[in-house]
Amino acid sequence: MGTLPAAGPVRMRYLVYFQYLGTDFNGVAAVRGAQRAIGVQNYLEEAAKRLNSVEPVRFTLSSRTDAGVHALSNAAHLDIQRRPGQLPFSPEVLVKALNSHLKHPAIRVLQALPVPSNFHARYAATSRTYLYRLVTGCPWPNRLPVFEQNLCWALQADSLDVEAMRDAAQHLLGTHDFRAFQSLGSRATSSVRTLRRVSVSRGPASPFVLPVEHKVQFWTLEFESQSFLYRQVRRMTAVLVAVGLGVLTPNQVKEILESRDPLGKYQSRVAPAQGLFLKSVLYKGLGNPGKEMGWHSPCRGSTLIHPKAGSSLGQGTLGGR
Repeated sequence: MGTLPAAGPVRMRYLVYFQYLGTDFNGVAAVRGAQRAIGVQNYLEEAAKRLNSVEPVRFTLSSRTDAGVHALSNAAHLDIQRRPGQLPFSPEVLVKALNSHLKHPAIRVLQALPVPSNFHARYAATSRTYLYRLVTGCPWPNRLPVFEQNLCWALQADSLDVEAMRDAAQHLLGTHDFRAFQSLGSRATSSVRTLRRVSVSRGPASPFVLPVEHKVQFWTLEFESQSFLYRQVRRMTAVLVAVGLGVLTPNQVKEILESRDPLGKYQSRVAPAQGLFLKSVLYKGLGNPGKEMGWHSPCRGSTLIHPKAGSSLGQGTLGGR
């Protein structure tokens, strides 16, 4: 009677959610070669080396973010091939192992899920939401609490015309050619996207603001789409802020959108990176770590702006960092 062949290495694909403060990184993507700059992905893959996979572990990112941009929850898929006789890692063990081997305190793995071998973190995403934090009532950026200085855009203004910003945002909702809000360097083959939702809201008070600084007020902008163009969110934010400051009118935002000109005086401005957070990446049939951890914004008092019924969903891939 013949013997059964030995079982080969077991390969398992996982979807991993992770978060980071982007201040210290050259973006989320790995920086290859001998450059001094380093991305979040470099640290994740360095930690994954300790898993002793037969083949090197590579993280395939759902959404790229630029230097200084943060993520409450980004996502990536990875393959781990264990040696013959070893069972695949459970999701809980994988999360614990990656976190224990991460060498940077500003990165944390949130959750891991086993997924089919043909699952792709970038192309399977059905929704991406970005959040942008603003602050008014702070005359100079260095007057902002040190704990907030890399986490928001401090405007040299006492207030914003929020209603005008919401009116302007109505022109951005739905399916449009967003070429006017796309920065150079985009690899997208089409600049048509569908903006599903925008919210402009009063943000929660910061615990780091002193009582004497009662004029300091935080604001939150949120944008949801299946995908965004390169720096689309930061450029839309800059234009909406210009409306809030009275520099532009809501109708001028419509004119900018219809111009399809990315080099115009106002739409070429890009909001600072430090105020932007990738809030969530969603997949059909999979959980949302953001919701499970209580990231339920829009905040109290916000107004949601949705596209009209019947608008189509945009196609695409990377985020609007």
